[in-house]
Amino acid sequence: MAVSENNQELVQVVALLGAGVIAVPIFRRLGLGSVLGYFAAGLAIGPFGLKLFTDPQNILHTAELGVIMLLFVIGLEMQPARLWKLRAAIFGLGAAQVFLCTFLLTLAGIYAFGLGWQAAFVAGAGFVMSSTAVVLQMLEERGETGSEEGQKAVSILLLEDLAIVPLLAVVALINPDAGPSATAADRLHEIGLAIAVIVGLVLAGRFLLNPLFRILAAAKAREVMTAAALLVVLGSALLMDFGNLSMAMGAFLAGVLLSGSTFRHQLEADIEPFRGLLLGLFFLAVGMSLDLGIIARQWQLIVTATLAFIVIKGIGIYAIARLFGSGNRNAIIRVSLFAQGGEFAFVLYAAGLAEGILTPETSAIFTTVVILSMAITPLTALALRQFLPDNAPSLDGIPQPDGLKGNVLIIGFGRFGQVASQGLLAKGFSVAIIENDVEMIRAASDFGFLVHYGDGTRLDILHASGAGRAAAVLVCVDKRAAADRIVELMQDEFPLVKLYVRAWDRGHAIDLIHKDVEFQIRDTFESALVFGEAALRGLGVEEDEAAQITAEVRRRDAERLDLQVAGGIYAGGDLMIGNTPRPGPLTKPRQPGKVIGEAPADIT
Repeated sequence: MAVSENNQELVQVVALLGAGVIAVPIFRRLGLGSVLGYFAAGLAIGPFGLKLFTDPQNILHTAELGVIMLLFVIGLEMQPARLWKLRAAIFGLGAAQVFLCTFLLTLAGIYAFGLGWQAAFVAGAGFVMSSTAVVLQMLEERGETGSEEGQKAVSILLLEDLAIVPLLAVVALINPDAGPSATAADRLHEIGLAIAVIVGLVLAGRFLLNPLFRILAAAKAREVMTAAALLVVLGSALLMDFGNLSMAMGAFLAGVLLSGSTFRHQLEADIEPFRGLLLGLFFLAVGMSLDLGIIARQWQLIVTATLAFIVIKGIGIYAIARLFGSGNRNAIIRVSLFAQGGEFAFVLYAAGLAEGILTPETSAIFTTVVILSMAITPLTALALRQFLPDNAPSLDGIPQPDGLKGNVLIIGFGRFGQVASQGLLAKGFSVAIIENDVEMIRAASDFGFLVHYGDGTRLDILHASGAGRAAAVLVCVDKRAAADRIVELMQDEFPLVKLYVRAWDRGHAIDLIHKDVEFQIRDTFESALVFGEAALRGLGVEEDEAAQITAEVRRRDAERLDLQVAGGIYAGGDLMIGNTPRPGPLTKPRQPGKVIGEAPADIT
């Protein structure tokens, strides 16, 4: 039976969803990231794979909405005051990177590939525009969007989004065969229209959007709120496009204007599913757009151009990063993220082709170069992160443990260790403290604490910290593996020293009891009891009765813990007070000792 036209479209939708659903988990499991998975899936179902799609450009134009929505979500997180603080990074760091890399790549196009200066400029400038979608997706997967380096990356991307507008104007001006240039009145009209669009968007964001969302929220129609969120994103993008400006920048500006709104989180939640799907579709479309035919015909030129442009752009990025104060490791990581072309290159190359600056063959070659560079980026970033050493913290002004003497040694000086130290210090005990977080050490010194830098999981540090001479060692670190290692070292080397250990959860507490430490406590247990008792009093329970209830809960917990030490994690379950009916006698009992992972999460 022949497939109808409507069914054919459904087959394509199923193919898009299926390709992403199959490829992305596999590539993420292999540690290659979702971006490369989408590229591979797009190549598999595109014109040079299963041929389920023959015109990826149509999909690419639609999928670019994902990039627009991504910029809107970033704008929601970027309040105007925060954006103002990034102005130096945007117009300093970003502009310097764009100018230097464009200059270097233009020279490469002229002298290495024999292009005229106009064609070399268009080819180089297009490659300078890094892929906003790829870079931000990689930062998001690593959880680094909000870090200092992540914010610098966002600043550079914003400047590149801004730069596409003057670059398109330059392409029109450098056309060697162009007719008479536009009149001064035409130029003033274009500038005035752009300014009017920006002012209109700002005014709408300041005075119209919040009242609009309050009215819609009062209607209590969730689907209307979702529609309004999409309207804001797409409407702002369309308005900027009308002013011949970047649609992505329009969405970003709308997000910034709404960043202080009480509806910010609602907007983000409404946009998120569309953003994720359309970004995935964008990466799929880029994979489909990879022209294997031209690679087969011009593979030597394409491979050479791809490697040359990546290396030359990387040199420019590294130089600017070091010039603006980044360390060697951060500069190299930035190179791994930005040494690629991006989606704006397609726009610039199309303009160059329309103006007669690029031939169809040249445009196709450099479009392929850009796509290959986008596909290589996740691999190079992964490789560099594997081989680059971690940043060593600066220890300038940080005291080192060397022959420390104290009645008590505290290992780990986060929130738990700080509170635990107060009683000891109040009584006058001599307390030595070590911590491996440099920022925590510096912050503690501002409050009058002398904290030495040291990793308690190392035996030499324990010796230098006076662990063998202390009457007691308080292990207050917040990682179970580190606490267990310290306990192991202490019991092997200093078996007579009393150990007081912060337990991660109930299973950890049971393990510590088996190791015969002097004392252990789950770090949230007592604070949660006090919290619950306060809630009882707030709900009208008499103070004495609330105290008695809390004491009974504490007694039952201690009894249950004793039973668990002897009989396993599921022993003493009848001592817990749950909010579901007790199981009847026919209920199948749990298998003793059957634990998911190491142990269940702290079951009270």
